[in-house]
Amino acid sequence: MRAMVLREHGGLEKLQYVTDFQDPVATAGHVVIRVKATSFNYHDVFTVRGMPGIKVPMPMIIGLDMAGEILETGPGVDGWKKGDRVLVNPLNRQQGLMGEMMHGGLAEKCLVAEHQLIRMPERVTFEAAASLPVAYGTAHRMIVTHDTVKRGEKVLVLGASGGVGTGCVLLAKMLGAEVIACASSADKIQRLKDLGADHVINYKEVDFSKWAIGKFGKPQRRTYEGGVDAVINFTGGDTWAPTLRCVKRGGRILVCGATAGYDPKEDLRYIWSFELKVIGSNSFYDENLKALMDLIQQGTMKPVIDAVLPLERAAEGLRMIEDREVFGKVVVTP
Repeated sequence: MRAMVLREHGGLEKLQYVTDFQDPVATAGHVVIRVKATSFNYHDVFTVRGMPGIKVPMPMIIGLDMAGEILETGPGVDGWKKGDRVLVNPLNRQQGLMGEMMHGGLAEKCLVAEHQLIRMPERVTFEAAASLPVAYGTAHRMIVTHDTVKRGEKVLVLGASGGVGTGCVLLAKMLGAEVIACASSADKIQRLKDLGADHVINYKEVDFSKWAIGKFGKPQRRTYEGGVDAVINFTGGDTWAPTLRCVKRGGRILVCGATAGYDPKEDLRYIWSFELKVIGSNSFYDENLKALMDLIQQGTMKPVIDAVLPLERAAEGLRMIEDREVFGKVVVTP
């Protein structure tokens, strides 16, 4: 079968497009799917480059998120048949992540455990479904499952133009929040406006924390005036200290990652003086993915897809992710 294969860590040139990779065979408790769509996450960049402490078995077909049709069922698989449309939860309970510990979505076919399968509603496309797990599933758990955003609240989203970021903007707007979205270019700023963001900030030109204080007032220690109700910060690094300064008393900082650094400078005085709540959220579960597909089925939400590429151009899509050129998701259709 055709596949995009990683044989050793390094730059994106280490990804090799091949046409003769061995087809998977359905084993007990597993199915083989025909991959119809797979989407990239920054985690795929880390997998190609190599991550300390994680030994990726080689050769590896990368790609966490995927959706497709069942081609073959193995012994002991009940309730699923050839032709069923499925979204795959990329976490295999026994082996780990798809595309990291076992072959992922950048191929025509993929072996998937039965427990990873989620049935797709009729009006959800493969491209939309494949956009969901890591990015939108994470956003849904952080905002909806943990009940962290309320109607009328002011919510500032850092990194708003990426997969998780666009998911946060869409979900926060759906819940009735006033959304302040931060991005790094005029094009992304305009697209965030088109997406429904109430305010947009080019963080390369404007200090987002000072902007929020100038717009909504300086947070007060003795009252609940000034500042924003919540900041969604999955960047960390140099953005952490400014985040603490613009959140109102009793406000929340929502964290699901640290793409710019996990060990930022901290000023604990803001935490106790303003009674701030730092709320962590990790990963996603089947209920998040089912809820998101229901929103798509109902026409309430549509994932933001920047580009759809054929399998042989997959490395180009991953370069777009690495160079932060993407607005939303990049999807590959093998």
